[in-house]
Amino acid sequence: MARAYMSEAAKTSGEWHGAGSRTRREGGRVPRMFAGWGGPGAWRRGWFLALLAVLLGLALFWHSEIPNAVGNLGSLWETFLPWGGVLVPVLALLALLRRSVLTLVALLLPVLVWLNLFGSQLTSKSGTGGDLTVVTHNVNAENPDPARTARELSGSGADIVALEEVAGGQAASYDKGLAAAYPHHKRVGTVGVWSKYPMRDMGTVDIKMGWPRAMRATVATPKGDVAVYAAHLPSVRLQFASGFTAGQRDDSAQALGRAIEQDRTEKKVLLGDLNGTMNDRALAPVTSQMRSTQGAAGDGPGFSWPASFPTTRIDQIMVKGMEPVSSWSLPSTGSDHLPVAARIDF
Repeated sequence: MARAYMSEAAKTSGEWHGAGSRTRREGGRVPRMFAGWGGPGAWRRGWFLALLAVLLGLALFWHSEIPNAVGNLGSLWETFLPWGGVLVPVLALLALLRRSVLTLVALLLPVLVWLNLFGSQLTSKSGTGGDLTVVTHNVNAENPDPARTARELSGSGADIVALEEVAGGQAASYDKGLAAAYPHHKRVGTVGVWSKYPMRDMGTVDIKMGWPRAMRATVATPKGDVAVYAAHLPSVRLQFASGFTAGQRDDSAQALGRAIEQDRTEKKVLLGDLNGTMNDRALAPVTSQMRSTQGAAGDGPGFSWPASFPTTRIDQIMVKGMEPVSSWSLPSTGSDHLPVAARIDF
């Protein structure tokens, strides 16, 4: 009888403990989403996801080592490099569904690398003051309202404006719309510079395209002479058969870099659509010797293309011999690019 009593008591006790466990779970003390996270399995599950997380971190950290030999894959990755961070929450969600602690820990690598590369873009670095305000804008050869675009740029308050993709049939609209604010200007092919201050030594810069898409002028500002370059590097394409076709742009970047390097003027400004980001190693002939105003004094990422939903910064303002103070994107003017502006200090 004693054994029967003890057996019945143990059974009752076991049922009570089991019910208590269910009560604790069902009562919310142990959320259902965390059920099954314990034990060594949490560290063994999701090893493939963890490997992807590590590879993402390495691709962000060593982006310059990804080869361009096959389809310019390295330049393509660098063009959209900031968006590599979007893969982190995707992998994190999959890790939660898989209940993989291993993957969540591995994701620390790409998170830290991304923050090191782009964390500064989360805050504004813009300052105040400065001696010269400049604007560059790809106005779009198929702009439906060039007069409106000219009005918007004329009211920007910039001292110097550079335009790219000025179609022959629309050139008169820009000349007329900008004339009152910018009495000095020069167009070469499809690019041009408009200035409040006198200009001299104006001419074409050969960027190996066969027709003019870059120019240089010396602008006599109240603070001294500035060599102003306006350039529109060749477009790039993403094609299934050949990959990221950027060879002509890369050759033009080398030619533009040589021209800037050989320029004896102490202070230089480059304004233009470079069809590439500052992360793209193909633009190194230019970026290695000039400073990006957006990188140094930008207000956020400063994306400029496409205007309807900007996802990348291919319109650039770069300086040499001067200090960037602030940099920002202007509102849409009807072009497929946003204008970008910068304030620089002598």
